[in-house]
Amino acid sequence: MGIEYYIKKFETLRRDQKNGGAPHKPILLLSIINLFERRFLDSPKIYFTPELVSTFKSLWTVLVDTHHSANIALPFSHMRSEPFWKLIPNEGCEMWIESKSSMRSFNNLRIAVDYALIDVDLANLLRDKDCRDVFTLSLMENYFPITKSKFLGNYFDPDENRSLELFHEDSNSYRNKILMLKTKLSEEDYEEEIFVRSGIFKREIIKLYNNSCAISGMRINAIINITMVDACHIIPFSESYDDTLTNGIALCPNLHRAFDRGLISVDDEFKVLVSPAFTEEISDYGIRQFQDKTILIPNSRNYTPLKSNFQWHRDNKFIY
Repeated sequence: MGIEYYIKKFETLRRDQKNGGAPHKPILLLSIINLFERRFLDSPKIYFTPELVSTFKSLWTVLVDTHHSANIALPFSHMRSEPFWKLIPNEGCEMWIESKSSMRSFNNLRIAVDYALIDVDLANLLRDKDCRDVFTLSLMENYFPITKSKFLGNYFDPDENRSLELFHEDSNSYRNKILMLKTKLSEEDYEEEIFVRSGIFKREIIKLYNNSCAISGMRINAIINITMVDACHIIPFSESYDDTLTNGIALCPNLHRAFDRGLISVDDEFKVLVSPAFTEEISDYGIRQFQDKTILIPNSRNYTPLKSNFQWHRDNKFIY
């Protein structure tokens, strides 16, 4: 299918016409165009990512001037009524995604849906800047003729302010801000906000450690966008409400699990502690080999993990 076909489909989206017409589907499409522009997307598989949620909410704030609810779960699910969009469920959730009421919830959508699949032809068009500009102009003219002048262009970073907070705020200030949001926002909006901030934390911690495990040093270079390390909170977010980068460390999955379960920790000299409370077979993949190993820390000393955070982990998680 060519660009004319998709322009026509974009201009005739099936949507509720109350209150001037639901803006959810056009905002979702503009968000996807933006993510292709910023190279967070490059395939027909549209995953429900923090970047998609934050872009959707930011574009909504700029363009929508009606009293509709900014619920991204609605268009992500309801877009399946369009011929270019198909929901791919997680295993065991095949029947669940057919329930419109279930798919109105942010958490339910994350549980039930693996990704949305768009036409390969559409994905190919979205890789081309000229086509993205044409799609953007069409959506703006058709659905946001009054507010389109507020749009600053395809490229923008909706997470800029949140990223600055993660990089530059101290733990206490950040915690207070999150607790304030918890009381101020609805439960759904709070869950979306934490989802977005968690995504930024994971992305930035992995960058700080150059895609390397801070303990084992494992790093895999790939031509596709994958990583074999996790961003690990030193003090769990549920305890600290702290996504600042000094509360993070990059670990490969097995060491992440060992850290969370208290089998390993880190001392004040940034050396690995291994719990005496377990035994293991001799193996190249064993944990005890890392005893007393100095962990990797970011090149920028401003983001070195706080010793007080490791102290909390030793006091509350580590098994002596």
